Amino acid sequence: MKTVSHRLVRAGFAGLAFMACVSADGASPPAAQLDEIATPLTAVAGDATRGSKLFVSREGGHCILCHAIPGAPVAGNIGPPLNGVGARLHAAQLRRRVVDITVIRPDTTMPAFHRVEGLQRVAAEYRGKPALSAQDVEDIVAYLSTLRE
Repeated sequence: MKTVSHRLVRAGFAGLAFMACVSADGASPPAAQLDEIATPLTAVAGDATRGSKLFVSREGGHCILCHAIPGAPVAGNIGPPLNGVGARLHAAQLRRRVVDITVIRPDTTMPAFHRVEGLQRVAAEYRGKPALSAQDVEDIVAYLSTLRE
């Protein structure tokens, strides 16, 4: 498997710069919300096939820039490899990480993909809009849940 250099990842994030933001107030949520979001964000179940496409898509999360997954010919190495993540974390924990991992790891380089408040350096056309829709989040969670080995 090829890995994507840090330089290429930075270049890839240039188009997604509106997402690479950190909490402005630094406030901590209640402890019960730290590791998971138990309730799905939509009434429609996530679609793992669509989630796998979003995972690698430029218009989707473009997660492949930072994370390696089984079978991917090219992947980044900034974030941890995600092989077996579906066996290690349940859907509620995966959802928390996709929605806003900064709640768990404030110093992470991973963007908060579904948070719109408390962000800095957001281009005007993206203010108030999440990088991933609620259905996109559920689809990616469904896909990540399939990565069991």
